[in-house]
Amino acid sequence: MTAPLAPTLLRVVDDLVPELLTFRRDLHAHPELGFAEHRTTQRLCERLAASGLVPQDVGPTGVVVDLGDPDPARRVALRGDIDALPIRERTGLDWASTVDGVCHACGHDVHTTVLLGAGLALASVADELAERRVGVRLVFQPAEEAMPGGAERFVELGVMEGVDIAYAVHCDPSIDVGEVGLKEGPLTAAADKVRITLGGRGGHTSRPHLTEDLTFALAKVVTEVPAILSRRMDPRSGVALVWGQLHAGGAANVIPSTGHAEGTLRMLDVAVWDDMEELLTQVVHEVVDPYGVRARVDYVRGVPPVVNDPRAVASLGRAAMTAGLRPVPTPQSLGGEDFGWLIHASSGAMARLGTRTPGGTTYDLHQGDLVVDEAAVRAGTALLALSAAGEWTRVEDPD
Repeated sequence: MTAPLAPTLLRVVDDLVPELLTFRRDLHAHPELGFAEHRTTQRLCERLAASGLVPQDVGPTGVVVDLGDPDPARRVALRGDIDALPIRERTGLDWASTVDGVCHACGHDVHTTVLLGAGLALASVADELAERRVGVRLVFQPAEEAMPGGAERFVELGVMEGVDIAYAVHCDPSIDVGEVGLKEGPLTAAADKVRITLGGRGGHTSRPHLTEDLTFALAKVVTEVPAILSRRMDPRSGVALVWGQLHAGGAANVIPSTGHAEGTLRMLDVAVWDDMEELLTQVVHEVVDPYGVRARVDYVRGVPPVVNDPRAVASLGRAAMTAGLRPVPTPQSLGGEDFGWLIHASSGAMARLGTRTPGGTTYDLHQGDLVVDEAAVRAGTALLALSAAGEWTRVEDPD
């Protein structure tokens, strides 16, 4: 019987923590937007190669590394997203962003660092993994914040081929550091981007009857389309169309000839997601037809829901407890996360990694003041490393 890997992995993780904190702070100070993470990719490649691993450029940014058995009975993928957001940092930290208007306001610097740490720890037991016929694929993925994003592109490039199960973590500043939020089934929502453009005959506001009053029609789209969708869809599907940008005209006494509304459309049900573009287009035309304006619907499919496999959640729970972390329940969110594409291609689970200092401030993601308790780096690293190793010490090879 083979010896358990957990004690060795935890010892290596603890030894790595000082280096990982330095690495994370460097990433945090040098954030890069999606598909432009060149420095981040270079830093990762250098550190991975220094440990004897062979990074594979997926290009133009992002890295994939295989370790353990090259022809495994089972292969597990660990994913970390590497991009930042176009947001100005307001933390005042010594290692705050040095790039004006760009910062790691979603914790991807933590995700990247914990995946690097898990990979280095697993590399230290690569021979033991191979004896168990285990393969581990480290997936450093670009452009999670883009639509369409890096995960969909990685799937198209074959990164998930041969992967049986995948794990990831996402920072959660509403959960205390040392806790891990777990949920079976849907964890996030599908999230798509919508732009509706109207066109029609404009004119003077004193003569609306001689125009097609595009502004009025646009107001109807903004208010009525979400309401109609709420009645056309099963409320359990959680459909939510929310506008983020509206524009029509430039003067108070002129009815414009063009206008548009942009927003996001989110839903909890993957089956509903498959049919939503057709339904939305139909509803928009039904709303604007009485006003005679033209409508164009530009629909960008963003991400499917992250649907956590119960077996993978159980493995995360065992890993958390082995690492001295506390599993806690977590609710489904309407936020989008393109890890959904990766497990859409196989299966797996995402855990919410607690980043709040106990008794401290509750921050929010995608805000420039986000501060992460750095104890989350050790917690996330141990969680991913043990999840990968624990999966294969407890699951028999397939027939």
